[in-house]
Amino acid sequence: MINEWYQQIVFAYPYLLWLLILLPLLIVWYLFKNKTASSSITISTLRIYKRHGGSKTVIRHLPFVLRLLAIALLIVAIARPQTRSNEERIEGEGIDIVLCMDVSGSMLAEDFAPNRMEAMKKVAADFVDARKTDRIGLVIFSGEPFTQCPITTDHAALKSQIYAVRSGILQDGTAIGSGLATSVERLKKSKSKSKVVILLTDGENNGGLIPPSTAKEIAKAYNIKVYTIGMGTDGFATLPQQTTAGVVRTKEKVNIDEKLLQEIARETGGSYFRAKDNESLANVYVEIDQLEKSKIETSSFARYAEQFYPLAIAAVLLLLIEVWLRYKVLRKFP
Repeated sequence: MINEWYQQIVFAYPYLLWLLILLPLLIVWYLFKNKTASSSITISTLRIYKRHGGSKTVIRHLPFVLRLLAIALLIVAIARPQTRSNEERIEGEGIDIVLCMDVSGSMLAEDFAPNRMEAMKKVAADFVDARKTDRIGLVIFSGEPFTQCPITTDHAALKSQIYAVRSGILQDGTAIGSGLATSVERLKKSKSKSKVVILLTDGENNGGLIPPSTAKEIAKAYNIKVYTIGMGTDGFATLPQQTTAGVVRTKEKVNIDEKLLQEIARETGGSYFRAKDNESLANVYVEIDQLEKSKIETSSFARYAEQFYPLAIAAVLLLLIEVWLRYKVLRKFP
């Protein structure tokens, strides 16, 4: 504990610690003074006084020791020991973002490790960590959309909602238009200068009440930029399916409507990305993070707390004890 405290100590005037060199010099001076003052002649008739004054003889050097310690404490005190605590304040103009994620049954395909769903959640959480001043929300969709988390600055709560996403909680299907329209609904009243939807899917639109073309026009009307991500390998992917006999793994063809996703991104001012594995998916979010930069100002400052008061008080107490010993206990005359 003392060691941890010492490691946090800094001195305002560290060069004053060089005065501690005076302490060995004072010790040498004191020893020399006592040696020259001692008598070289022993008088037998004074032995009785030595016997009665033995305790004073033992402690006669104590005032000097106390004064030496007091001087050492005062030197350290005037060097002003302080504890330092660093603080950082982050201010900035954030972006309002909605993560629009496909949670249909095909997102359990195992062409990503361990599957598309878990890979998507991992990179989304990392993306949230990188956007310190942004408000971010989460919309999930399969055959129907659902707002999992409204746009918020509480990124811890948002991440818990991301990790809570499961397949099968919504009607199955891939309602890209409805998912995008719900995301736009979450952003349309935003006063942020920049509003973004990041839409991720692994399939083709086959459900929902709102066509993707209509959702795209709504996004354009509210000046909302849409980045689209097609998730899935080329060819076929292994998909586990629950049956009465247990889990059966089948090969399913990867069908991504890249033309639609490209059109949505292009007409809303965003970009389309294709992610074929975990690494390329992570790179997609890193690239979007670079494209949509928030204005962040970081102010770092340090607070100092003075720690010399206990040292100064201890030095004064030692000096008072030294005076009391010198003029009360060890006084030479009554």
